[in-house]
Amino acid sequence: MSESLLHNYAGVFDGRIGFGKRAAILVIDFIRAYTTPGAPLYAAPVVEAVRETVDVLAAARRDGVLLVVYTRVIYSPSGIDGGIFVQKVPVLRTMVEGEPLAEIVPELPPAATDVILNKQYASAFFGTSLAAMLTAQGVDTVIITGCSTSGCVRATAVDGMQYGFRVIVPRECVGDRRVEPHEANLFDINSKYGDVVSRAETLAWLEALPSSP
Repeated sequence: MSESLLHNYAGVFDGRIGFGKRAAILVIDFIRAYTTPGAPLYAAPVVEAVRETVDVLAAARRDGVLLVVYTRVIYSPSGIDGGIFVQKVPVLRTMVEGEPLAEIVPELPPAATDVILNKQYASAFFGTSLAAMLTAQGVDTVIITGCSTSGCVRATAVDGMQYGFRVIVPRECVGDRRVEPHEANLFDINSKYGDVVSRAETLAWLEALPSSP
């Protein structure tokens, strides 16, 4: 991005919100559809983002420190619950219960204490119990991992901020099909909706948390 454009954002869209007192990790749509070579939705950068997220989840689960919430996009066989979304992106209609590509990637297996939410649209908050669950648990910060950066990650970041949560996105832990929308949306999220930070900063914050009683 040119220096003139960066200057246009300086002092206006460069604030930092920071981590709050209690966070939850959101694992957005890290499913086999994005990591299986040859699958229509396969995206090599997502494979790398999955690898980068392994240690983040391990740190979050240490002694039950944080709530971990996974999402999957799952439709009824008719696809009617996908509305306009599946009309715009017909390949999504294959994401039904029992479809192997709709399963969570084996590199990030959910623990018994984790929550798995099914959703039908981009945002993890839209049409789900996520906001109410996080509020009931006293969560004020959502650390967003997953894919894709320009789609479900961005939509979740926007809604997370609008529901009153601090949004943190470790940049190495999200991925997209191409670098251009990935970088553009990270820039936009960081400018307006949350903080895009390094995986290392996220790990340092998690590791500094006291263990749960």
